[in-house]
Amino acid sequence: MFGAIYGDIIGSYYENHCTNNYGFLFAKDSSFTDDSVMIAAVCSTILNDPSEIGILGIRARSRQFASRYRQFYSQYPDAGFGKMFSEWAKDPYAKNNRSYANGAAMRVMPIVYAYSEWNQMMRQVEASCLPTHNSREAKTAAYAVAAAIRMALDGKNKAEIRKYIQDKYYGLSQPLEQIRATHVFDSRASYSVPPAITAFLESHDYESAIRNAVSLGGDADTQACIAGGIAEAYYHEIPNHIKEFCDKKLSMTTIKTVVKQFEEKYG
Repeated sequence: MFGAIYGDIIGSYYENHCTNNYGFLFAKDSSFTDDSVMIAAVCSTILNDPSEIGILGIRARSRQFASRYRQFYSQYPDAGFGKMFSEWAKDPYAKNNRSYANGAAMRVMPIVYAYSEWNQMMRQVEASCLPTHNSREAKTAAYAVAAAIRMALDGKNKAEIRKYIQDKYYGLSQPLEQIRATHVFDSRASYSVPPAITAFLESHDYESAIRNAVSLGGDADTQACIAGGIAEAYYHEIPNHIKEFCDKKLSMTTIKTVVKQFEEKYG
């Protein structure tokens, strides 16, 4: 999980200061964003109730996720949440949102670690999407990211991961060099999530995955969060200088406490 959160932190500055420079500097003004907050919310949901669910239990489980999303939003309302999410989170009676953005895809990492059985994992992913991203486009992105992380954890190689994602979810034929030439900020799931997956596929270690994602010049924090989450599962190692830089941004936060508790149980 910290691999995704560190990606969020490193990319946060470049969400508003887009860059195509692979060698960008880690910015002192970077911070965790709503991506990290929601990852912690998912961790908290599972820690509170790790029960498996059947198909008929998806909606009940989604209400548990919704409750934690609202709880964590109330702790960090200024973490960069979008207007649609904020309005939903402030209203306990709000209906499920049908957002098509990438917010559901960037928070699925804890689910993959807690539920190794494929069908159970995907049911939990669907439940996590329903409150805020109840659209086919957003769910597809969340499924794709979960699948990539699960396959990485299971020891599949990049060719196998790429083939599965291409066969099931997205075409990934365009290389990063071509994507980078025209890529802009757009949080739409079908636009931003495939390049984030490609950023991992063209990496050679954790840091290069983060640098690939940020240097696309788009939704840098979320794309680096996704690429970092997959890269952590695949490479199993995060450089110490990244840990030291990012941990300072998380000191004395509920986010760090909850995610550490989760990793102690599932990591």
